[in-house]
Amino acid sequence: MAFDHFVQSGTKQLRCGYTTGTCAALAAEGAVTLLLSGTAPIGLSLRTPKGWTVEVAPESCDRLPGGAARCLVRKDAGDDPDVTDGMPVVATVSLGEPSPDAVLIDGGEGVGRVTRPGLDQPVGNAAINRVPRQMIRDAVLEVCEELEYDPVTQGAVQVVISIPGGEEKAKKTFNPKLGVEGGLSVLGTSGIVEPMSEQALKDTIAVELRQAFALQKEAGVHRHAVLLTPGNYGKDFLDAQGWSDLGVPVVKISNYVGDALDAAVSIGFTDILLAGHIGKLVKVAGNIMNTHSSVADSRMELLAAHAAVCGAPAELTEHILEAATTDAALDLLEEAGLKDAVMQRVSDAVQKNLRGRAEKALTADAPEHDLTVGAVIFSNVHGLLAVTKPAERLLEHWKEETDHGRTQA
Repeated sequence: MAFDHFVQSGTKQLRCGYTTGTCAALAAEGAVTLLLSGTAPIGLSLRTPKGWTVEVAPESCDRLPGGAARCLVRKDAGDDPDVTDGMPVVATVSLGEPSPDAVLIDGGEGVGRVTRPGLDQPVGNAAINRVPRQMIRDAVLEVCEELEYDPVTQGAVQVVISIPGGEEKAKKTFNPKLGVEGGLSVLGTSGIVEPMSEQALKDTIAVELRQAFALQKEAGVHRHAVLLTPGNYGKDFLDAQGWSDLGVPVVKISNYVGDALDAAVSIGFTDILLAGHIGKLVKVAGNIMNTHSSVADSRMELLAAHAAVCGAPAELTEHILEAATTDAALDLLEEAGLKDAVMQRVSDAVQKNLRGRAEKALTADAPEHDLTVGAVIFSNVHGLLAVTKPAERLLEHWKEETDHGRTQA
């Protein structure tokens, strides 16, 4: 069953794929169906968190000795050059003792283990992230309900996810550096892999910006405003803050901070706010305008440098350099009472570098004094971390305009 969802990327149509998390949930659905019904499913279907339905035919679905069942779904990354594309994702399902947990999930061959704090899962757990775990659980419980099986009273469903060949593939990823040993991570927040052809993606960002500008111009807007955010985390944060409802278009820019800023300024936007996760924006504090890890990954070095200037002792600085994630580094700074001071310095550096980049893209029709650029930095764990002064002014102005519009209505 072909997965025929496409995204327009510049002048090209690129086919989307589905994540390892989606594969794991589909495989779990197939295995538990065989285990409880005695019949191997011909097709599997799952509605992803993005809202798209993925339908696949399992590559195999077999009973195993000892009363277990196993199902294999092969990863399809679409037109995205994903290291896991084409890899088998296997769910092995068995029944245990009755348990209020209902579904117990673990990792097997080729799935890594978390060895350092600060990641999505605690140390010792299989590197199956929160959203895929929920997808697996939901898929299993849906089958249980259809087949009138109650895992709480009759026996918990035990699911082990494996990715044969994953241990070798993981050596080509950042997993060992992050603190995931022995295999790949089962990832995905939307359940869908959207292709990211670099030039095509930059072209798409520029097209979205031009469309947003044209709509504002048509509406007679005097100052053209836009919210830029790297991806899903940023969009979710804007939604949670209520900032997506301020009447300002939101454009996702992936890792291309510099290119998006150049495009926004040259198109004619006068009010630009970048909202991003600390893991991305701390790189901007180092004037790194393409935040993809393959281009530069100096997150801990930058945080450690700013912490040292704020008075962090050598031992703390060393611990920051060894941290697996920016959230883990922030935990250390918070314990030392330095988080706010360090984030102030980081946000000041982000503001300076964004302003400097934007000024280089200015044209004669967009004088320097008519441009406002600001930044908001957040963390999924620590929440809102910093709002630069220009960003404060923009948000206040947009809120006032929104409130005024509601009053008039």
